[in-house]
Amino acid sequence: MRTKRAITVVGCHAGGEIGNVVVGGVPPPPGASVFEQMQVLARDDSLRKLLLREPRGSVAGHANLVVPSHRSDCDAGFIIMEPTEYPPMSGSNTICVATVLLETGMVAMREPETTLRLEAPAGVIEVHATCRDGRCESVELTNVPCFADQLDAPLEVAGLGSIKVDVAFGGMWYAIADAQALGFELVPSEAGDLSRAGELIRQAAREQLSCTHPENREISGISVVQIAEPWRGVDAVTKNAVVVAPGRLDRSATGTGLSARMAVLHARGQMRPGDKMTHASVLGSTFDGRIVEETTIGGRPAIVPAIRGSAWITGITQVFVEPTDPFPEGYVLPDTWPGGRWDQG
Repeated sequence: MRTKRAITVVGCHAGGEIGNVVVGGVPPPPGASVFEQMQVLARDDSLRKLLLREPRGSVAGHANLVVPSHRSDCDAGFIIMEPTEYPPMSGSNTICVATVLLETGMVAMREPETTLRLEAPAGVIEVHATCRDGRCESVELTNVPCFADQLDAPLEVAGLGSIKVDVAFGGMWYAIADAQALGFELVPSEAGDLSRAGELIRQAAREQLSCTHPENREISGISVVQIAEPWRGVDAVTKNAVVVAPGRLDRSATGTGLSARMAVLHARGQMRPGDKMTHASVLGSTFDGRIVEETTIGGRPAIVPAIRGSAWITGITQVFVEPTDPFPEGYVLPDTWPGGRWDQG
């Protein structure tokens, strides 16, 4: 067999959400930071297409490229690739990356707890991993500062009418809608309807609501929609469904979504430093969140959240591209790619 590319990928999921980790076969992109490397990767975009499009991937997957960190205080860096974008941060993907680094020996595991620092495009993420018998049992990550930007913002959504959403930064920009007001119970049988409604809200929010990170103006525009049931109080389990582009349900409880939700609850005076809450996904998988401390970012009130969850390795794969393969960057068909159209390369 001849191949012009051979990429080693460790399969992984956190709470059911696929977060595969590229550990070999891809040289680090140029750039003075992981954020700059992400921009280089995005401009080229061939790696994301290769890994996440058919016939090698699917709209349900994410991939993370592990790179050396540019910082002396970090153990590694990673670039997150999602079906349509390169987010600056992702909780489930961070948990997958940390688990893979430790369980494969790329970073030395220390029991009962390993502390490591990872450079994400959004900034430095501190990780505390609970480890036993060579297994990374759970990961707690300290996220970048998160904050509410708009509360009860009015939004006109095609097919849904007038609704209100909260806009918050949890490592990505979120529009958070009330599941009860939309008539959802957040059960698995609603996955299709949730995905369609979430994508309609996302498109409307991108057009009608502006949001820009105060310390990095290139992080702007709503990327994700969270449809959440009413908050059940500190220490309680609250269900939510997060819809990612191009209109697919996140299988996990979503770490950045939990961070954004806690930022909103803090802005409303419902959560304080030290308070905890748990988010459950439609699958029933959970992430635990807590507010570590209050801070400010760009002069506005913010919180530092911590998220805890677990990931599981599913296999190790080598991805090949043979010289005569007609789909070296994959393709998109609308039967499996929501809102997609035929696109090759």
